[in-house]
Amino acid sequence: MNGSPGKSRWKTWTLRGAGALLALVLLALLAAWLFLRASLAQLDGERRVAGLAGDVTVERDAGGVPLISGASRLDVAYATGFVHGQERFFQMDLLRRTAAGELAELFGPAALPTDRTHRLHRFRARALDTLARLPAPERALLERYAQGVNEGLDALGARPFEYALTGVAPRPWTAPDSLLVVWAMYIDLQGAQQARELARGWLRTHSDAAQLAFLLPEASAYDVTLDVTLDATRGASPGQGAARVASPLPPRAPAWWGKAPQASGAPVRLAGLEVTDSVGSNNYALAGSRSSTGAAIVADDMHLGLRLPNIWYRLALRFPDPGAPGGQRRLAGVSLPGAPPSVIVGSNGQVAWAFTNSYADSLDLVELRVDPARPNQVGLPGGWETPRAHVETIAVKGAATERMVVRETSLGPIREVAGRSYALHWIAHDPAALNMNHLKLERVASVEDALTAAAINGIPAQNFVAGDVQGNIGWTIAGLLPRRAAEGQAAAAGGLAAGVGAGFPLAAGSTAQTWSEALPYADYPRIVNPADGQITTANSRQLLGAGSSLLGDGGYDLGQRNRQLHEGLQAMGGQVDVRRAFDAALDDRAILVGQWRQRALAALDAHALAGQPQRAEFRRLLETSWSGRASVESVGYRLARDFMWAVHDLLYGGVNAALKEIDPKASAAAASARWPAVAARLLDERPQGWLPAGHASWRDLELAAVDRAIAALLDAGTPLAEATWGQRNTADIAHPISMAVPALRRWLAAPGQPLAGDAHMPRVAGPKFGQSERLTVSPGREEEGLYNMPGGQSGHPLSPFFLLDHAAWVEGKPAPLLPGAVKHTLRFVP
Repeated sequence: MNGSPGKSRWKTWTLRGAGALLALVLLALLAAWLFLRASLAQLDGERRVAGLAGDVTVERDAGGVPLISGASRLDVAYATGFVHGQERFFQMDLLRRTAAGELAELFGPAALPTDRTHRLHRFRARALDTLARLPAPERALLERYAQGVNEGLDALGARPFEYALTGVAPRPWTAPDSLLVVWAMYIDLQGAQQARELARGWLRTHSDAAQLAFLLPEASAYDVTLDVTLDATRGASPGQGAARVASPLPPRAPAWWGKAPQASGAPVRLAGLEVTDSVGSNNYALAGSRSSTGAAIVADDMHLGLRLPNIWYRLALRFPDPGAPGGQRRLAGVSLPGAPPSVIVGSNGQVAWAFTNSYADSLDLVELRVDPARPNQVGLPGGWETPRAHVETIAVKGAATERMVVRETSLGPIREVAGRSYALHWIAHDPAALNMNHLKLERVASVEDALTAAAINGIPAQNFVAGDVQGNIGWTIAGLLPRRAAEGQAAAAGGLAAGVGAGFPLAAGSTAQTWSEALPYADYPRIVNPADGQITTANSRQLLGAGSSLLGDGGYDLGQRNRQLHEGLQAMGGQVDVRRAFDAALDDRAILVGQWRQRALAALDAHALAGQPQRAEFRRLLETSWSGRASVESVGYRLARDFMWAVHDLLYGGVNAALKEIDPKASAAAASARWPAVAARLLDERPQGWLPAGHASWRDLELAAVDRAIAALLDAGTPLAEATWGQRNTADIAHPISMAVPALRRWLAAPGQPLAGDAHMPRVAGPKFGQSERLTVSPGREEEGLYNMPGGQSGHPLSPFFLLDHAAWVEGKPAPLLPGAVKHTLRFVP
């Protein structure tokens, strides 16, 4: 029996409608794909450009790595800008907007808290002032780079896809924007010192001087410095460092010590999951006496937050230079898209150089006095003054423009925290904090020349390590430093308790003085050709002798990572080649966590295991699933690490809650990364006056930490036997636009692969933090240089270069530093 005509027509129209809808969906997908294709970078062809001195070529290899060659430095800057603008413009835009406090214009009200925090510094106004002071040739280089960026952006067949998603048109690049990118690095590398000072200030207020000295040691037995080597068993050598390692243990703990880490009955979550171990970066150099060729070897792996595209852009630059061998200068290394166009870390053929964050003390919070009788004034150590008011307007997508008033004193802008007012006295605000002197490294011919050029470099203060073709190596600080009180003056003023140069806020009415000028470059400490033929830095204390007071302490790391790197290189002996030197950065031996594993095993004796099957399983896995490394398959590593952090929570958990109310980034670990050394000493000496309430003994506390580590895993739904380190340490590296449009994450993220490595070892690796590049090179032998990075050259998801290098980075497999055989050639002609 046939159906009715009406039903047949309904079915026909339904099918037609579905077909039409499918066609529309396919057309929309095709249109999106064509739009994305249109915004891909131009790799081949020829373009005419007004004002060039001669032809410029951009020769890319199969990985998209360019060699940019031109007849003048200005021409090469133009082509560098063109390449950056086409492949990394959105990344550059985020960096300049981060520094200027202009993210809300892209992302709406959600970005306002960040914009308000950063607008306090008025970096856009400072960039305009700095640009006006630059010599004309340097301004010309920035303007030529900006021209290249804008012409590269305009040459795309469609605007970068990120702007289609945000609904905001890209703003042209300007010369001051390149200076803002450098200030974005100041924020990234030094901004955390504010939270650190606030945390230390709270601890000072709620602890006596002896307790504070014990809880916040200036150094520890883990440290290996460039001038004094500390050893866990022999103390310090020479003796001047010993007192800093082992302050006397006070008879009792402060009142806040050992308070409950969380409310009763709440799911257990270890601070080790919440506190980002975001301290990394290693650089090191081997002298010619230690290398297989007689030339120095320089290696660098800068650790930063990881996202797509990777922050660095690998390239080589070539241009005429009478001072270079053969009259042609070739630079090879990494650039920072948006920053003044040069190689940040790499080699110029005669000298290679590398950076790590120095953690020198670059910032003071100076509490201001207020007096109702002086309603428009604030009291600084030097007297009363009327702050200058600056009106900042913040554009907000989808909302009204916000008006913000920044009040600025002679020491810096005013920040309000927990009912108190502080002048934010930061070296980044100094007119000399930023310059173009990094360009001088392009032409240095020796380590001595490089150290001199580095000291006057206008960047956030970095450990600068260099080596030259003659085999010399050296270290200094690159970047502006405040001139702080000498060590003896600090001691006379009360030292640690007074907060002089020790990373504490200066209290209102204190007689102590903050720094008033920059340290003269001639006074910068330096190390040249040490007797053991090697230099290592890894964010920990660099000096313990006289030079240490010049740097202060802006948050040094524990020291184990640098010790491990230092000793690993020593063990290599002589005749080291570039590949062996590269592998030193991949050391994931779990030396620190191994010590905590031994403590957990000692606590888990037969009595502790009786009637406790979970503890028995914990011990079994510590013994059987332990490789001695932070390897992805190891359960024992994760359990030992969790035990360490569970001890931290039982000691510091209560104070962390109090510190979060002051600043979201404030914590006991921020106050001092040396807390593992403090906790280990307590577990070794077991002083009754420091045993937290609620525990019958220190052994009872250790078992409570084991139970807490177990509970944290079970509350998260992870059985102990499945709690591998890789399951916890899984890459979470994505394009920032995927946070705004999660549906696109599938196409805008790297694979979620387990990562070997962790904090406190050279191979620092976390889900969103790790080695942003690995580079090892001998100057003059760049063809032997090695490199890899997390992600590819391009920020475009349809580019063949988007994730090309990522898998090799996960596995630690290097590629050649220099670009390979030419696959694409783009030519610019006058």
